[in-house]
Amino acid sequence: MSRVAKKPVPLPQGVTATVGAGSVTMQGTKGSLTLLLAAGVSVAQDKQALTVHAGEAGEAVEGVWALAGSTRAHLANMVVGVSKGYERKLELVGVGYRAALQGKALNLTLGFSHPVVYPVPEGITIETPSQTEIVVKGMDRQKVGQVAADIRGFRPPEPYKGKGVRYAGEKIELKEAKKK
Repeated sequence: MSRVAKKPVPLPQGVTATVGAGSVTMQGTKGSLTLLLAAGVSVAQDKQALTVHAGEAGEAVEGVWALAGSTRAHLANMVVGVSKGYERKLELVGVGYRAALQGKALNLTLGFSHPVVYPVPEGITIETPSQTEIVVKGMDRQKVGQVAADIRGFRPPEPYKGKGVRYAGEKIELKEAKKK
């Protein structure tokens, strides 16, 4: 039995949840998100909290409690997303590495013979406070993390000098150069 699924998800002021047949919709100041429920998992709303139940009428099927725990975690992430939003910061380390926002695309100069142009997905906003910083913002935690990982994937930090795109605060363990 999942201990995570047993804990209710509190709904803060300004966040409303609509429980439908097979889905839950959250609405807040940032917008709205919808979660489709897996088979055997149900959600009930009592006042200002959501509770997740596994199985139909008390009968739990193999693996349904794991799905219920995941559903509860997704609902908690949705509550934070529609009220506060998520943010991921990236840093560009290297001589000549730059980032610039041009309309709906992020233009990256990462030491290749060509610039890398990344189209910004729907529901995500990207800011460049300086030429070497990128801030990815959005409501959906999974989408914000995936966009940040895609941008980092263009030029991951290399282990000898540490050049590349890294998450803010990420520590790169540098290798020692080859000795003669």
